[in-house]
Amino acid sequence: MKIDRPFNQLSRDEYRHFIEHHADYSDFNTLGLYRSICENESLDLAARIEVRDFANRFFEKTFEFLQVKDPRTYFELSTLGEELTKADAAQIWREIRINQERILADKKIKHRNFGEYSRHNCGHPGCPFDGMMIRQDSWLTEYHMHFVSDRTRDGVKAKSARFKKERKTKNWRREEE
Repeated sequence: MKIDRPFNQLSRDEYRHFIEHHADYSDFNTLGLYRSICENESLDLAARIEVRDFANRFFEKTFEFLQVKDPRTYFELSTLGEELTKADAAQIWREIRINQERILADKKIKHRNFGEYSRHNCGHPGCPFDGMMIRQDSWLTEYHMHFVSDRTRDGVKAKSARFKKERKTKNWRREEE
């Protein structure tokens, strides 16, 4: 069966029905479900929180992986109905970053091209690269996933150049002797 309706047009009871019977629908999309909870204007705040909690009972692992795949949606869903200061928001984003690193290490995933991070999204209207799939570390990448434990490549390149120079001068001195 197919749902054949956008998630953000569903009522609370329809959300519950589709979540409970998600295996019966071939076009059920958990990422679309979670994004629609934030976008659905027909639901009040209490209903959105109820739908989020109900969905988390079925898709807990998927919700946690949203930190890597779509951190903005995860942030909006996890702070639904809360009044946040800038410091609170910054702390939550730091925790998301730490959790991203932990999740990638636990799953032994070495690349970071996921969801938001795999497409160019500069926000400029009419950008010819908008939505294009990009390679990790491309100059087009606006939002990289950076961790504190990452090593800078500039230092590695400088060290390599220094060693190369030392090898050349070492060989040059041998020839003079």
